[in-house]
Amino acid sequence: MYNLNGKVALVTGAGGEQGIGRAICQRLAKEGCDLVVNDLHTRPYTESGWGGLPALVEEIEASGQQAFAVAADVSNADQVSNMIQQAIERFGHIDILVNNAGSRPGPDRVPVVELSEAAWDQVQNVNAKGTFLCAQAVARHMIERGGGGKIVNISSTAGRLGMPRFAAYCASKFAVIGFTQSLAHELAEHKINVNAVCPGTTLTERTGYIAAALNEQDAPTQDATQTMVGSLAEQTPLGRVAEPEDVARTVAFLASAESDYTTGVALLVAGGIQM
Repeated sequence: MYNLNGKVALVTGAGGEQGIGRAICQRLAKEGCDLVVNDLHTRPYTESGWGGLPALVEEIEASGQQAFAVAADVSNADQVSNMIQQAIERFGHIDILVNNAGSRPGPDRVPVVELSEAAWDQVQNVNAKGTFLCAQAVARHMIERGGGGKIVNISSTAGRLGMPRFAAYCASKFAVIGFTQSLAHELAEHKINVNAVCPGTTLTERTGYIAAALNEQDAPTQDATQTMVGSLAEQTPLGRVAEPEDVARTVAFLASAESDYTTGVALLVAGGIQM
């Protein structure tokens, strides 16, 4: 267990019912952390009726921690600035930033010769620019208040190895790793650690959308998802794809004092499918 008592974390992209963001928030709250939870919409549409950010806030508060929800577009500088300001007004400080927000798979999962400029821009705006804007705003706050901090950027195995039909996504996640290394150098003197996590395929809502996009379907289908996940599990030395909790455990380590001498790394959480 890690001691995050008295710490405040901002986690972006936390509104999904089965998402990595929700799992990260639950784990950080378990470690004693208070949370600012973010997503593009307060209540993302789901067939299950999941309550989105308000439901996540209730979960965190039921565990004994404080939580505050802010809907904001991480690719919009004004909205990011307003989100950070609200977080500081609510809690007084931000100690941990987890840049988890990611673009929804869809029109970008095509060969480069068919990839539209709009689809390319959408992926870069959320995954790369969003990470930059949030990290920049929080880093300024951390430097001003002193005391160090932790920034954790969610990249991907696709940020280490290019794949066909993933060009826009791979480019954005490669960018996150390079940005992480540069920022780690710049913030080291302020005792702010900057690291990245590179999950492999993880069982979230996004898994269905990826399967649908690669099979040129309009909506996620259970058969396509099971086929894709089954194939990847067979290729993975540990025999399965990741669960959101697998990623959350690694983020908790990087958010804690246990990682104080770790900065600029990109940790794989991929069951050995990449090494």
